[in-house]
Amino acid sequence: MVGFRFLNTKIFGMSIPFHSDFEEVNLRFYVKRMTRDGCRRAVVFIKELVPRRAIAWTARVFYNENYIAVPMNYEIQREGNGAIRSVAYEWIFKGQKNRLELSPEGEANAVKEGSIEEFITEHFWGYARQRDGDTVQYQVEHPRWRVWPARSFGFDCDVAGLYGKEFVDVFQRPPASAFLADGSEVAVFQGTPLEVD
Repeated sequence: MVGFRFLNTKIFGMSIPFHSDFEEVNLRFYVKRMTRDGCRRAVVFIKELVPRRAIAWTARVFYNENYIAVPMNYEIQREGNGAIRSVAYEWIFKGQKNRLELSPEGEANAVKEGSIEEFITEHFWGYARQRDGDTVQYQVEHPRWRVWPARSFGFDCDVAGLYGKEFVDVFQRPPASAFLADGSEVAVFQGTPLEVD
């Protein structure tokens, strides 16, 4: 489960007024895929939540991705010296409040080679299933991010209602990792149909 805060978002090179800054929470899996060009680290999107209908509509119509709009907000709390105390995302689904939160510890550091944080943050391909059952692949570019380990984290969500009963067991186990990343500008390239080798 990942939460983001998007700033100055552009679609086909254009900003949409009142829709360029928004939060997003999505369920995704990180995978490796062997291709003729070698191993690709990638992310597979299951469902993405955003606060505005126009954003969800654009993602479904132009990118064919599984976006839904829900009432949502984002909160970041800071210490007196500006250090991040906590980050939280809340959304309403079927009248119930859901929440994803994390409190970081210490300073942000470069991602260590071979770590699970590197596997998660340093992926440069995305895969999304289309409504017709096909899969689209697209390339992503961004600089390396710094990360803070989690001092504490929480997740309270109607998993069965939002994602399906098959995902309930996944969320009953403790996560393999929890961290906060500083993020950066990200370039997402036009998707192409996935060709099975």
